[in-house]
Amino acid sequence: MRIGVAGIGKMGAAIAARLIEVGHEVAVWNRTAEKAKAVAGATAVATPAELARRSDAVITILTDGAAIEAVYHGPSGLISGDVKDRLFIEMSTVPPKVETALAPMVQAKGAAFVECPVGGSTAPARQGKLLGLLGGEDGAAACARPILNQLCRKVEHCGPVGAGSSMKLAINLPLMVAWQAYGEAFAIARDVGWTPKRLLDLFVESNGANNGLKMRADMIVAMMENRDPGPTTFSIADALKDLRTMVDAGAAKGCDMPATKAALAAFEEANKHGLGRGDDSSRQAVYWARR
Repeated sequence: MRIGVAGIGKMGAAIAARLIEVGHEVAVWNRTAEKAKAVAGATAVATPAELARRSDAVITILTDGAAIEAVYHGPSGLISGDVKDRLFIEMSTVPPKVETALAPMVQAKGAAFVECPVGGSTAPARQGKLLGLLGGEDGAAACARPILNQLCRKVEHCGPVGAGSSMKLAINLPLMVAWQAYGEAFAIARDVGWTPKRLLDLFVESNGANNGLKMRADMIVAMMENRDPGPTTFSIADALKDLRTMVDAGAAKGCDMPATKAALAAFEEANKHGLGRGDDSSRQAVYWARR
């Protein structure tokens, strides 16, 4: 199948590589052209319009609502030309209102549209083991499933467009708040005198350990020991964007979101002190453990 991917950040690049590996003909576009050209086995194109023209299905995984607006609706945007019978799979982590506004505009052009934000980072993306949170009409969802099944270990059809975005924010929220909680917990244990590995081994065995802590325990030990923890998989800057989106989404539903606001303020402090796009979100725990 001819599949286009718009947005070649870490996740977009991993998704494109996975699609190539399972046999699709993949074209890619990114605002920074060098990132698109770096995807081995893919064809880099000059505009979103060209990406849509040469693809049967287009996956978009973009930074925020403003990026979605520009990529879909600009003069050379994805739906600026004839996209009848195309399938668009929107995978960005954005407020539900962004997806519910976009869907009818794509459908008005004769194309099918679903949203499918995903749970997981670059390693599961590369292995086809993401958790897909699908939102869309049944017919469009059925068209998207063969592609999504090659990217995800499970695809959950959450409901109409908007439901997938709501579920993605809901699933990510406890993890983001937990990184701050772990940092405060490590601070309490600081004067016990344990090595970082012994401390993390105990936490991983406890009832308070989530999968994020279990998967990143070795990275956290390396950070605590001032060693290189390896590549960033989900940055503090990305976490900040998601936390702000969660607060806004909660407010839209009448929820004040006090725990999320507190975590957001703590992440903002870490970012202000030099942690950001180059630092994994799990470093938030290390930063607060040392304060």
